[in-house]
Amino acid sequence: MTLKELWQTILGEIELGISKANFITWFRNTKIHSKKDGIVIVGVPNGFTKEWLESKYNKLILKILRNNSPDIKDVQFVIKGESSSPTISQKKLPPLFSEDQLKFQEFNINKETNLNPKYTFENFIIGSFNELAQAAGRAVTKHLGTLYNPLFIYGGVGLGKTHLLQAIGNELAKKYPSKKIKYLSSEKYTSELVDAISKKGMDTFKNKYRGIDALIIDDIHFIAGKEKTQEEFFHTFNSLYQKNKQIIITSDRAPKAISTLEERLRSRFEGGMIADISYPDLETRTAILKSKLKEKEFEISDKVLNYIATNIQRNIRELEGALNRLIAFSQINEITLDPKITSQILSKIISIPKKKTNLKNIIKEVAEFYDINTNDLFNHSRKKELVYPRQISMYLIREELKSSYPYIGEKLGGRDHTTVMYACQKINKEIENNESLQQEINLIKERIYK
Repeated sequence: MTLKELWQTILGEIELGISKANFITWFRNTKIHSKKDGIVIVGVPNGFTKEWLESKYNKLILKILRNNSPDIKDVQFVIKGESSSPTISQKKLPPLFSEDQLKFQEFNINKETNLNPKYTFENFIIGSFNELAQAAGRAVTKHLGTLYNPLFIYGGVGLGKTHLLQAIGNELAKKYPSKKIKYLSSEKYTSELVDAISKKGMDTFKNKYRGIDALIIDDIHFIAGKEKTQEEFFHTFNSLYQKNKQIIITSDRAPKAISTLEERLRSRFEGGMIADISYPDLETRTAILKSKLKEKEFEISDKVLNYIATNIQRNIRELEGALNRLIAFSQINEITLDPKITSQILSKIISIPKKKTNLKNIIKEVAEFYDINTNDLFNHSRKKELVYPRQISMYLIREELKSSYPYIGEKLGGRDHTTVMYACQKINKEIENNESLQQEINLIKERIYK
């Protein structure tokens, strides 16, 4: 494996763990310059990037390097044209960043649409867990603005929502080249709105988003609790909808579960097509791994693939991260992977013991998930948007901490144990038949044990 291939592998793992913006900002125009005596020298374009990588990402980079090549002792950063560390060499480094420097796929993003061409329907693996959402997305590309409008897709982290959104957008851009297609996150929308307000540019902002033919918004749940953003998005939504312009939205939960979302927005989201993406089954996880292997032009035995798919069940990003780690280890050490070696390499990922939690942490994460104050879980308000999260809290404290009903009642505002018992039984019963609630509970648990 060349130094370039090693760095691409490292970048692949880093990309899975940080935001796209940070990845592009701090890892653009970086490359491994040398690897000698257990020390890796990484070339960077300027002093600011060097300082930031040393202070913020040094440990992460070193950890991933060691996972892929155990002989590595340290990682150091040098600016283009600088000499390397005295522990390595005193001679001048040759110029970095030639024509063959690393090309990030993110840099191919279309500036007009914000779409990444690598996300397509062709490389989107379909299974029972996502077939409804995929079919709805396909239908939208054939009946723009007239069939499923809005299209609301929800599901947990790492299950392929963004891939599907971008695949829809890329298909629309290909099919309707004259149409204005725009993909962005709700955080980006909010950021642009704040900027427009501060610079008195609201007219430009409104014209920009109300003149779009297909607006694709990722992670809409982030606008919950943001009154000004919700108000402006409501008017943008109405303007586009009245003109039969397509609106496609994703969230980590169903509209009715976004507690601080305005009712007028919730009703509009629920007025179109709602499709969920749940956890992939074993066969689909295996198919995803095989698809990734084909892209990477690498071969791994079915026994090893089955081991990965069996042990990593809930997150497609984790599947790809595990695969990247295995490929890198195999290439660096020039060995053929088998289940035994695979289990050793992935032991830190697969065998991580469940972290402990406590009542305070559960209360905090439930409150944050439903965008309410922790005090709202202790008071005696009967508002629907507070009663539901309170019941979820009681259920999770009971399930995760095995606490008694009287103890939970005492801790949550001095309630009678029968109130807690009713809440736990109610949530337990709903979970059996409500897939949306199952996903909510799982998402909250992920936050509790992160």
